[in-house]
Amino acid sequence: MDDFPVLTAGPTPEIALQDWALTVGQESTERTFSWDQFTELATERFTTDLHCVTRWSKLDTDWEGVALDTLMEATGVGDAPFALISSYGGYTTNVPTEDLVDGKAWVAFRYNGADLEPEHGGPARLLVPHLYLWKSAKWVNEIRFFDEDEPGFWEAAGYHNYGDPWREQRYDGD
Repeated sequence: MDDFPVLTAGPTPEIALQDWALTVGQESTERTFSWDQFTELATERFTTDLHCVTRWSKLDTDWEGVALDTLMEATGVGDAPFALISSYGGYTTNVPTEDLVDGKAWVAFRYNGADLEPEHGGPARLLVPHLYLWKSAKWVNEIRFFDEDEPGFWEAAGYHNYGDPWREQRYDGD
């Protein structure tokens, strides 16, 4: 993964595949996927650009993952307007549901044809490429849908609540 900077807010979790799980839920409805159940879902290969708040971009990156549309259909959740994504290690980020649907977001587990390395979010990370990369939570383990928006880790620390790279929404007030 040459030319792919590694930026984290803490230590890199090492999650064994047999211990990995992803819970997708809303109020009293939820489903937890083991690694095997998750990777049995329909996957997509896609190429996209990435943009980091620290002012670097990586163009034409190749990924494989499960679309959020597929996860939401498999669980019957997602009609709430906001999502809070949580990760192994305690990181969270918030994303409007409309930015996760219609082919805009995936839980990715391969990069350039290889399993995603832990320092880049492996075994699986959220990928919302049209927003700054801090919205693409590494080591994802939970996606919860809510009626009210709740700031995540960086948003509570003063980063912009939305994070559109084309509007340079880096910090609160941008």
